[in-house]
Amino acid sequence: MFTTRPEIQGTFGTVASTHWIASQVGMALLERGGNAFDAACGAGFTLQVTEPHLNGPGGDLPILLWRADRAEARVICGQGPSPRLATLERFRQLDLDLVPGTGLLPAVVPGSFDAWMRLLRDHGRLPLRAVLEPAIGYAERGVPVLPRLSATLRAVEALFRRWWPDSAALYLAGGMPQPGSLLGNPVLAGTWRRLLAEAEAAGSDRIAQIEAARGAWRSGFVAEAIDRYCRTAEAMDISGRRNPALLRGEDLSAWEAGEERPLSGRYAGVEVLKCGPWSQGPALLQALAILEGTDIADLPPESDRFVHMTAETLKLVMADRETFYADPDCVAVPTDHLLSAGYAAERRALLGEAASAEFRPGTIPGFGHPPDFAAACARRKGEGPLAAYGAGEPTFDRPADAALAMPPVGDTSFVCAADAEGNLVAATPSGGWLQASPVIPELGFCLGTRAQSFWLDPRAPNVVAPGKRPRTTLTPTLVLRDGRGWLACGTPGGEQQEQWQLQFLLRLLHHDRDMQAAIDRPTFRVEQWPSSFYPRNAVPQRLAMEARFPAETLAALAARGHTVAPAPGWSEGRLCAVANDGAGTLRAAASPRGMQAYAVGR
Repeated sequence: MFTTRPEIQGTFGTVASTHWIASQVGMALLERGGNAFDAACGAGFTLQVTEPHLNGPGGDLPILLWRADRAEARVICGQGPSPRLATLERFRQLDLDLVPGTGLLPAVVPGSFDAWMRLLRDHGRLPLRAVLEPAIGYAERGVPVLPRLSATLRAVEALFRRWWPDSAALYLAGGMPQPGSLLGNPVLAGTWRRLLAEAEAAGSDRIAQIEAARGAWRSGFVAEAIDRYCRTAEAMDISGRRNPALLRGEDLSAWEAGEERPLSGRYAGVEVLKCGPWSQGPALLQALAILEGTDIADLPPESDRFVHMTAETLKLVMADRETFYADPDCVAVPTDHLLSAGYAAERRALLGEAASAEFRPGTIPGFGHPPDFAAACARRKGEGPLAAYGAGEPTFDRPADAALAMPPVGDTSFVCAADAEGNLVAATPSGGWLQASPVIPELGFCLGTRAQSFWLDPRAPNVVAPGKRPRTTLTPTLVLRDGRGWLACGTPGGEQQEQWQLQFLLRLLHHDRDMQAAIDRPTFRVEQWPSSFYPRNAVPQRLAMEARFPAETLAALAARGHTVAPAPGWSEGRLCAVANDGAGTLRAAASPRGMQAYAVGR
């Protein structure tokens, strides 16, 4: 099969991320003696500068890793919880039926920094300065502005200038940044330099430095600046009102990134690992368990039956996601039952030859509560002063940019890395999008708005509560083969992350040995269930299909009852992957979609 790029192969190391500069930074850290975990950490901080519309220091981060020397996989959870003031009663007092997707009210504890520090401390070997300096340099000197970043800033210019002047002062001070021009963030560079100075003041010991940086973030000058800002600031948000922040400094000091075992499921001779039900990760495991008992392996990936079977399976597992998934530290989640072979067989029996328009979660006595599906189908963006500028996950109601062949949207970033020692890591940094919340002028970054993923229905497992992690869409993937780390992959895309990863894995395991070929094939997405982002809407039977699918496939899907929505030919996903074949060869690939992801290696 013709591919847009070669699959990268080497023996020393590989890195793939959603921005070419971040991939090169990761590779440079491998060259300096770092391992895959150092590489991912350095690339991750760089992504906060190169893709500020897709992730930021105030955002969140799940990490999946494979330690070859221990033959062990671990999850680092950088999904920060809700503030202690974020009670259901507080939102009711504000007369809200949904948590707004923008502004300060939906801010949760920033989890990204502490998760990167935990990865570096426990699994890396380079000092903090080595992984932070590239990002600091780019923040000071500037990075080339991506077309999508420029389009995003054009879309929110009026919002910034009228309602969020601190954001305008940072991003629009020199006028509207044009594609290819340099854009820096000297305030953020100063924040990182101060963190580094406080870290190195703790002495020469690497671990002591990392712990000092964590302290400066969680209870030192960063937490203090966030506290000062959140106690006094109010921000206009998508609700059409100025709302306050509920986040406080003590929320940061009370939380740290945790490490846990991943969930796992077997499919086609491999073991797939995902984060727990505080993410949407189990949905991929459920989908694979359902499809294991079908003829999916024999179906061409561009055929109508392959698309139909995959889409109908996704409808079932994502209905379960909305009904049962939540922070398992706060709510009983029937994870074992959801991932059991018996339950998969029950759900598989619901697959038919026609497209279903129903919202069909399973029934597990004593667990779960489905959202109001009819309301989600009827709900659309509001009419407030910010309605035209975005919703929860930053998507803009603007005409498609002709140069991009797609609307100016942002979502998430991704990085994965492999080294010659056999280590693998996949990380999905997100949140803290520049267009979702106003900049904290003292720090040079904005807060994440992940609390919008909570429901305000007291019966829902994922109802808002103090100290609770919102169920996130962020979901990297790790795959083991013969008991060893084989593949790390992931993609931006909110609701679509598991959809695009499922299609990639099915192609790779059954059709394409070349990862680039599996990424390049035409891709689709379903919008059947309530979104995780404000305004939490759903579009039954809608199937967005890249235009590269055969015309006969589109016609056959329409005949099955799907509402086929043509999408630009290269618009669905920005998947990246690295692999270790176990015989000394490392591989990497990255999607050409969006024209910025890149895989490197040697």
